[in-house]
Amino acid sequence: MSSSVSPPTGPALHQLLTGCAEAVAAVRDGRSLTDALARVAPDRRAGVQALAFTVLRRWGAARAVRSCMAPKPPAPPVDALLCCALALLWPPEDGERAPYPDHTLVDQAVQAVRRHHAAAGGFVNAVLRRFIRERAHWVEQARATPEGAWNHPVWWIDQLRRDWPQDWQALLQAADRHPPMTLRVNTRRVSLADYRQHLATAGLAHAPLPEGDQGLALERPCPVQQLPGWDAGWVSVQDRSAQRAAALLIDAEGQLPPLPPGARVLDACSAPGGKTAHLLERADLEVLALDADAQRLQRVGQTLERLGLQAGLQATDAARTDAWWDGRPFDAILLDAPCSASGIVRRHPDVRWLRRASDIPALARLQAGLLDALWPLLKPGGRLLYATCSLFRDEGAHQIDAFLQRQTAIPPLLHAASPGHLLPLPDNAGQTVATGDGFYYALLVRR
Repeated sequence: MSSSVSPPTGPALHQLLTGCAEAVAAVRDGRSLTDALARVAPDRRAGVQALAFTVLRRWGAARAVRSCMAPKPPAPPVDALLCCALALLWPPEDGERAPYPDHTLVDQAVQAVRRHHAAAGGFVNAVLRRFIRERAHWVEQARATPEGAWNHPVWWIDQLRRDWPQDWQALLQAADRHPPMTLRVNTRRVSLADYRQHLATAGLAHAPLPEGDQGLALERPCPVQQLPGWDAGWVSVQDRSAQRAAALLIDAEGQLPPLPPGARVLDACSAPGGKTAHLLERADLEVLALDADAQRLQRVGQTLERLGLQAGLQATDAARTDAWWDGRPFDAILLDAPCSASGIVRRHPDVRWLRRASDIPALARLQAGLLDALWPLLKPGGRLLYATCSLFRDEGAHQIDAFLQRQTAIPPLLHAASPGHLLPLPDNAGQTVATGDGFYYALLVRR
């Protein structure tokens, strides 16, 4: 009786490259990568996502190379696939390994092109093989352009240079690194010490976060289904910077009296629900969670259900207080305002290519409107935590400075516990593993 080895299963690389090119083309056309990936067949989605993340982190360099090598671009679908292949052939940095051997990638990219645009196969093959032969030259040419050097749009680079003249280069470099996977333990269901033991038993190396009593950083990311007690609500995935919101609102990280049991709290822009849940894990509060997107608000409900927590949920525009507010003032408000998401591009590399310079003033106006609408809903002595996952000062310090200047009848106090801008920079030892995302926080206390 003879034995045989089963052939490998799973999608071929040329299929993943096709899916990656279609997803990146969708981002180029203004759609989010999340929406584009939702259209990919389930058996290909993980592979396409991995390739798309790598490509989008090198998209500026890939486009610069293609512009140098082929100033007249091919048809948009062919151009997307060609640029994806160039991004994947870009020399790896920071100890990374090339995702595929050069010859394999070229062969599969050409195969992908020929399946849909047969006449373009020879052109793509010639460009990719020439890039491999003369890689050092073309890399140098690409890096002579701002987009090729920093893999961000020029306006974004200029904005960071103005806002952070000492740190802009480090911030751009950090945006292209893989983000850490940080956890938040639901201590209503399991203690931190016990959960660390469960992680050790599962062979998941980790370390506690410096602040708080619920945070852990995994040495290597893993699917959430591999986390002990995930379905039982023992743990959530939440960035280190995002985990500071609950402690800031509840007691200003130990610098204000804590909110009393039963305190009425508004989470004004709550989806997807991580901060809502963290508030309820830490204290017995009456929370009303709003979000303008009814579909995203469903995710808040699902998150709370998994963790065994409860809050009032309402799909509405928080700024239109006449449509939802019952007239009872709040003890505390969390305003995690819509923003550019410029602080979380490690996790969402498509954001930099979706945003436009004109978006920032528009978002700043939206944030100002929310601040002005929600501030009167606080009790005297109540507190409002303003938060954005942004690196841009117009959405952080400048926004709060303008708000303080507008408040003349009921002046707030900007509490000393507010951390201000949190930057995703390496620590003093050069470590970035547990570095949090870029955030801005300001805690305002009503007189």
